Amino acid sequence: MGTNKKNIITRRDFLATGAAAATTISGFPFVHTSRAQSVKPLKVGLIGCGGRGTASLREALQAAPGVRVTALADPFKDRIERCLKSLKDARSMKGLVRGVDVKPDRCFAGLDGYERLLETDVDWVNLVGPPGFRPRHFAAAVDAGKHIFMEKPVATDPAGVRKILKTAKRAKEKGLSVVVGFDNRHRPDRIEAVKRIHNGAIGEITSGTSYNYTRWTRWYRGDEPSWSEMEYQCRNWYYFCWLSGDVIVEQSVHTIDVNNWVMGAYPIKALGQGGRQIPLDPRKGNIWDHMTVDYEYPNGAHIIHMDRQWPNCHGSGRAGFIGTRGKYMNDEITGRRPWKFEGKLEKSGVYEQRNMIESIRKGQPKNQAENGAYAALTAIMGRESAYTGKLITWDEMLNSELDLFPKKVEFGPVPKRAVPVPGRPRPL
Repeated sequence: MGTNKKNIITRRDFLATGAAAATTISGFPFVHTSRAQSVKPLKVGLIGCGGRGTASLREALQAAPGVRVTALADPFKDRIERCLKSLKDARSMKGLVRGVDVKPDRCFAGLDGYERLLETDVDWVNLVGPPGFRPRHFAAAVDAGKHIFMEKPVATDPAGVRKILKTAKRAKEKGLSVVVGFDNRHRPDRIEAVKRIHNGAIGEITSGTSYNYTRWTRWYRGDEPSWSEMEYQCRNWYYFCWLSGDVIVEQSVHTIDVNNWVMGAYPIKALGQGGRQIPLDPRKGNIWDHMTVDYEYPNGAHIIHMDRQWPNCHGSGRAGFIGTRGKYMNDEITGRRPWKFEGKLEKSGVYEQRNMIESIRKGQPKNQAENGAYAALTAIMGRESAYTGKLITWDEMLNSELDLFPKKVEFGPVPKRAVPVPGRPRPL
């Protein structure tokens, strides 16, 4: 882990700026808008037309009236066509298709398609392409003066995290809303639970666990002789660390963010282990299939996070905490002040999009980018500790020179990095 002295950020510096961001996001309201109310029409564009990106547009249309989908961008034309076909499917859209108004000249394919989309008159953009591109897309969207919803994770390496933090400041200066897709932060049940924990419902937290157990079959799109290496990796992005960040960053950042939120702090160090247990075709990227990380927080508490993606095995994911007066497990507080949410819930993505829309219409911009960056850094710190077998501190990770993004972004050759092996130099 090299250190650039010009970019050194201490933990004290971080707490001075990051704590305020964490407090703000934890109280972000969810607001229901009456469909009878007269509202300002809003146009949304999508950058990244995969399954999650398509779903984000459905959720935006469902979240509030007066929303119009007007532009799509993706490196691949066939994914744009698939997305548009899905959005125009009256049966699956259940009455929302009237909000889809995408003309052929508003569909932008290619690695530079996002730049052309940002030249249109959309009010906000959903950034849902492979996470490795997120810092670049975020910077371009802010330069274009667009409000932004960006799916987690917001970066896959420390260099990307610092770019997100830099761009977040410019977004604030421009008065732009930036909402990050941490569904837990937008759900009323989780908001209420964390509020109660912060008010002492389980006392001081002494330990906790989080885990994400899933399968290997996720999103593999195969290989075609006509594809360049860049196209192959982008189409199979989940399997390449520079694009996805590995499972702990791409998927488990959800629960890792809950750990940070509940603790009201970020870990001071991490020690991890893991590997690639299930034999796979070497063409299937360079990520691992299991990982365990011990995160130590400033109060001395340890949160153990576990990942596993093995076929034909039990699958689930959650976070739980033990305190001096009770515990929070399975979305329920037990102990001296027991509690369980009894209300009804909508789909998490609808809350996210509604918060995005309301912040624009009310002229009350919310900036969740800093928290998104620090959550990503927490996950990256755990990954790099596991990959290298070394104890890594927060300051080391925040100032690391690790930059996985390719020097050239074009359909052609791109580095084929080996699977990391603990105790050996990080394959770059």
